[in-house]
Amino acid sequence: MDALEALFNRRSVRRYTEEPVSNQTMETILRAAMQAPSAVNLQPWYFVVIDDRKLLDRLPDFHPYSSFLREAPAAIVVCGDLERDGLDASYWVQGCSAATENLLLAAHAIGLGAVWLGVYPRRERIEGLRRLLQLPDNLIPLNIVSLGHPAESPEQFNRFDPSRVGRNIWPGAWRSGKAG
Repeated sequence: MDALEALFNRRSVRRYTEEPVSNQTMETILRAAMQAPSAVNLQPWYFVVIDDRKLLDRLPDFHPYSSFLREAPAAIVVCGDLERDGLDASYWVQGCSAATENLLLAAHAIGLGAVWLGVYPRRERIEGLRRLLQLPDNLIPLNIVSLGHPAESPEQFNRFDPSRVGRNIWPGAWRSGKAG
């Protein structure tokens, strides 16, 4: 699968078969995640792979939109390390988001299903993951990505909206009469 095909066809998958994700596949996905760009190449990310059924079953206790994780064979928690973000402790979000997108695209390209579950900036989700995974204070969980062999094929659709594209100015400037 080429990069554009992966971009245009990837969809969030929330239903999985019982087949586990192999260690080799997990490493491939994590390698792809770590190829992401990051500010000043600081690579502020850490990843926690969860494949223990008891831990996966506890995630919905503090994340209200994660009940389907009780059926997922695995998840990856993407964390930002504030001690590695040497700029002003805010670029970690961008670097970890880029790593997450790489992770999602790699999973799709090799035939897995995945979905991004936001954690940061929700305090109860951050603290829940910190307790569950024994994360140190310098690590902030950005998101949880569920992973598995898909048991569904979500509909493909086109999200392109030319009304959201401006050239040299904000696209709404013409409509608002503010364009010069």
